[in-house]
Amino acid sequence: MLSLVSGCNRCWPNTNRQVLKELRPRSDPSGIQCLTCRLIVCVMHCQGTLALICFSLQVLSGCAVIVRGQPRGGPPPERQINLSNVRAGALARRAVQGQPDTKDTPDEPWAFQAREFLRKKVIGKEVCFTVENKTPQGREYGMVYLGKDTSGENIAESLVTEGLATVRREGIRGNNPEQARLCDLEDQAKAAKKGLWSEGGGAHTIRDLKYTIENPRNFVDSLHQKPVNAIIEHVRDGCIVRALLLPDYYLVTVMLSGVKCPTFKREADGSETPEPFSAEAKFFTESRLLQRDVQIILESCPNQVILGTILHPNGNITELLLKEGFARCVDWSMAVYTQGAEKLRAAERSAKERKVRIWKDYVAPTANLDQKDRQFVAKVMQVMNADAIVVKLNSGEHKTIHLSSIRPPRLEGENKDKDKRFRPLYDIPYMFEAREFLRKKLIGKKVNVTVDYIRAATSAMETGGVPAFPERTCATVTIGGINIAEALISKGLATVIRYRQDDDQRSSLYDELLAAEARAIKNGKGLHSKKEVPIHRVADISGETQKAKQFLPFLQRAGRSEAVVEYVFSGSRLKLYMPKETCLITFLLAGIECPRGSRNMPGGMQVAEPYSEEATFFTKELVLQREVEVEVESMDKAGNFIGWLHIEGVNLSVALVENALSKVHFTAERSSYYKTLLSAEETARQRKEKLWANYEEKPKEEVAQLTEEKERVAKYRAVYVTEITDGLHFYAQDVETGTKLESLMESMRGEIAAQPPVEGSFSPRRGDFCIAKFGDGEWYRARIEKVESPAKVHVYYIDYGNREILSSTRLAALPPAFSTRTLPPQATEYAFAFIQVPQDDDARTDAVDSVVRDIQNTQCLLNVEYSGIVCPHVTLQFADSKDDVGLGLVKEGLVMVDVRKEKHLQKMVTLTGICNLCALKCTSLFPSRASDGSQFVLL
Repeated sequence: MLSLVSGCNRCWPNTNRQVLKELRPRSDPSGIQCLTCRLIVCVMHCQGTLALICFSLQVLSGCAVIVRGQPRGGPPPERQINLSNVRAGALARRAVQGQPDTKDTPDEPWAFQAREFLRKKVIGKEVCFTVENKTPQGREYGMVYLGKDTSGENIAESLVTEGLATVRREGIRGNNPEQARLCDLEDQAKAAKKGLWSEGGGAHTIRDLKYTIENPRNFVDSLHQKPVNAIIEHVRDGCIVRALLLPDYYLVTVMLSGVKCPTFKREADGSETPEPFSAEAKFFTESRLLQRDVQIILESCPNQVILGTILHPNGNITELLLKEGFARCVDWSMAVYTQGAEKLRAAERSAKERKVRIWKDYVAPTANLDQKDRQFVAKVMQVMNADAIVVKLNSGEHKTIHLSSIRPPRLEGENKDKDKRFRPLYDIPYMFEAREFLRKKLIGKKVNVTVDYIRAATSAMETGGVPAFPERTCATVTIGGINIAEALISKGLATVIRYRQDDDQRSSLYDELLAAEARAIKNGKGLHSKKEVPIHRVADISGETQKAKQFLPFLQRAGRSEAVVEYVFSGSRLKLYMPKETCLITFLLAGIECPRGSRNMPGGMQVAEPYSEEATFFTKELVLQREVEVEVESMDKAGNFIGWLHIEGVNLSVALVENALSKVHFTAERSSYYKTLLSAEETARQRKEKLWANYEEKPKEEVAQLTEEKERVAKYRAVYVTEITDGLHFYAQDVETGTKLESLMESMRGEIAAQPPVEGSFSPRRGDFCIAKFGDGEWYRARIEKVESPAKVHVYYIDYGNREILSSTRLAALPPAFSTRTLPPQATEYAFAFIQVPQDDDARTDAVDSVVRDIQNTQCLLNVEYSGIVCPHVTLQFADSKDDVGLGLVKEGLVMVDVRKEKHLQKMVTLTGICNLCALKCTSLFPSRASDGSQFVLL
C-alpha cells in the first residue's frame, strides 16, 4: 500500500529525510508517493540511508547517470545521481554557439570507454541507488546498484575494477569499509595495468568526434540507404533525435521519415510551449531509444535536414509512434521512406479507428455513409472531363464520381487568343489525351468505386450563395485491379493535389499517386515532358452551312465513317467527333420522328413532348462517348448532317423505333432500312407501350385497301458467286464490273511489285482499308474488322467476301489509286429468299455443303426479291439450266419454306410450298428436321 508524503529525496532537502524514515514501515519495503513530484519509488533502509529503486534512463559520463521511476499517467520525473568517491574522464564538449572564446574540448583518455561500460551495464535496467550527500546547488552523490536492492553489483566498484575510473582519496574516512574497498580495487587495477593504468597514456581511446558535415546530401547519398550502427544520444521530441554514427563518430540530427510528432514551440522569450501529447511522445521515444544501440537508414536530405528510419531489435519506432497515436503521416517525407509507406498509413489508420491520443476527436470523412454507399460496383456512362465520370448504380440512378486527389490538366496563364471561343477539351494541353484515356478504358464498363471523402459545396461569393462547385463525391476507381487515377498520373495526364498536413480528405491510396507522379516526372511523361505541347486543331462545322456543304460529298462517298458521340442533345440529335477528319458535326438520325424536348422559342418556352426525356436517356445510354459508324445521306438548311448511326451492329434509328420512343418518318421510304423500320414499328405497336400506349388498330378493310401490292418483277442479272458462309448467306460479284476488277488488281499488283511495302510498317486499325497477302501469295483489297494483337488481325476481303486472321506483317496500306473511291467493294452479301435456314447445326451444314458444291466459284443469275435486316434476299438460278438453287434445296429436303405475306410474292411461295410438300412425302428426313417448330405451306 502506498504512503503519501509531501516531499521525497528529489524535492526535499537532506535534513528532512528522517521524515521518510519515520513513515517507512520497519519490515519489508513499501511504496511511498511524493505529492510534490509524484515520483513513486520503493524505499528501504540500508545502513542508515534511503535506498530507492528506479530505472536508468541516461548515462551522462562514466560517473553520472539519470534515473526515473515507473510512469503513472504521464512521463515520470528524472533524477541525476553522481557516483560517490570516484571520477571518470570527461567526455568531449562542443564549443558554445555564439561564444567565439569557447572551443571544442576532446575526450579525456578512457572517458568514452567508461561511459560505454556504464551505458551497457545500466541503460534500461532496474537499479537501486542510495544518496549519501547533496550539495547546496542540488547535486546528489551516492551509490548505484544493479537490481532491486543493495545486494546487487556496485557500479562504482565495477568501474574502478576495470581501470575506467579513479578513486577520490582525499577526505576518505578510514572507518568506511566501502571507501576502503574502492581503494583496494584501484590498487589491483593499477597492478594489472587496466584501463587508465595501462601503458601508452590512452591517446588511442580519444574519439575524433565530427559535429558538422560539409555536404550532408552527398554524405547521405554515399551510404546508399544501408543501415548504419548508431547510438541515440539525445531526443529532441518524438520524431527528432541526435545520433552518434559508428564507427566514424559523426554526430548528426535525424528526423524520422514520413511522420511528425507534436513538438515544443519556442516562444519569443526563449521559453517552450508544449503541444498536446508532445511530452508523452518524447517520453515514448526516449524510453525506447535513448542511449540504445540501433541501426539508422539515412534516406534523404532535403534542405539540409537528414531524414531517416531508426531500426531497433524490438521494432520500428516510426510505426510504433503512429500506431499509438503519437504521430501523424506527412506527405513531403513519406516518399523517401524505405520500409513501405503502406505500413505507416495502416498504423495511422489503426490509431484513427481507436481514436487514441492526437486522434481522440477524429471523425472519418466517410463516417456518415453506409457501407453500401462507401464501396459499390457501377457502370461508367460518361467521362465528364479528366477527373470525373458519371456512373450508373444498380438502382438505375446516375451519380457523378470525382477521382480522389488528382488535378486534371489546366491552362497556365490567360487564354491568349481572346477572339477565339475557348474549348477546354481541345485548347488545354493534354486535356483531350486524358479524356480519351479514360473514355477508352472505362466507358460502358463496370468499375469498383471506393468513396474516400465528400467535399462540401463551395460558394463563389459569400453574399451571392451560388456554389462555385456543388458537393462532390471523391473516390478511388479501379477496374481489373488497376487504379484509374494512378494510371492517369503515371502517363503524365494529371497531377496530384497537395494538401495541408491536417487535411484528411484525400485518396486512400495517396502515396501510390505520389509515387506514380514521381515516375512520370522522372520519365518526362505528358505534362512533365519537355517536348512541344500537342495541338488539336478540331474544326467545329456545326451550323456552318457553307462548310457543311463542302464537306457533304466527301462524307457521302466515304460510306460508313468512324465517329465518337461527344454529346446527345435529344433522342435523334447528336454531336459527333470525326477522328479522321478532325472535325465536329451535328448529326440527325434519318428515317424517324423523335419526340422533341423543351426549348426556348421566340414566343417562350416550348413544352417537351411526351417521352422526349426517355428517348434522350435511351440514346445517351446506348451511344454517348462510344465509337460508332455513320452513313451520311444529306444535310438540312442549318448545316446539320442527316443519316444513319450504327453501334456494334445496331441501327440507332431502328432501336428507338423498336423501343416505342420514335415513329417512322415518311422520308425513310427511299432508304434500304425502310422495311426494317416498319417491322420494328409494327412490333412496338403490338406491345402498346410509350408512344403507342393509346394506339387503336385500324379496320382490316382500310388496311387491305392500303396494302395493295404490285406484281413481282423478275430482273435477273449475271453474278459470280465467290463465297458461301456458314449461315447460308453468300457473296457475289456483278459480272458486268468483273473486267474493271481484273484491271484494277493487275495494276495494283504491278505497282506493289515495283514498290514492295516494308514489312511491319503498317499499323492496323479497325475499319481501315488495306491490302492483305492471301495464302496464294497475292495481294488483295481488304478491310480490318478487329485487332486482337499484332499477330491476330481479322480482315475481310472486300472484293471476294471471305475472311481471314492474319499477322500485321502480311498487311500494308492500300495505295490511294486503288481505293474504294476508284472502284467500290465488289463482293455483296445476299441471302436466299423464301427459305428458312435450319436451326439444327447438322442440317444447316448439309445445306451449306450442297450450296458450296453447286454454285461456289460459278456464274449464276440473281434477282432481288425483298430486303432483309442484314442483306437483300434473292432468288438464284443456274446460268445454263435456269433451275432455281433455293427451290432445289427445298426439293432435296435440306431447308423449309419461309412464309411471306406480300401478295406479289405468293406465286413463288406457292411453288416453293408444293416442292416442300413433295419432299415431305418422299423423304423420311423431314420429320426430324421439322421438330423444331418450322412451318411449311399447303396451298
